[in-house]
Amino acid sequence: MNRSAVQRDERTIAVENASYRWSYLTLSFGLLAISAVRSLLRHEAPWDLLLLVIVGGGVNALYQARHRVLSPRWARLALASVGLAALIAMVIVALHR
Repeated sequence: MNRSAVQRDERTIAVENASYRWSYLTLSFGLLAISAVRSLLRHEAPWDLLLLVIVGGGVNALYQARHRVLSPRWARLALASVGLAALIAMVIVALHR
């Protein structure tokens, strides 16, 4: 009897998913840091980099929504985050005028 070794198991999948998470976080926060440097030190518009961060999160959310793994709690937190970000943006704009 020829027993082949297991190529992928639950642990492998969990480690892969964790690595994808760390890669995504590194890229997202790296883009945010570069956007801050570009905006604050170079006085350049960082919208292209910020758009990449937003689109990356949107792709993730759309994929999960399509596969029906999002919960109502997730939707509430996402809406609260968007609302808080909009409020902070309005305060920053008001302070710069």
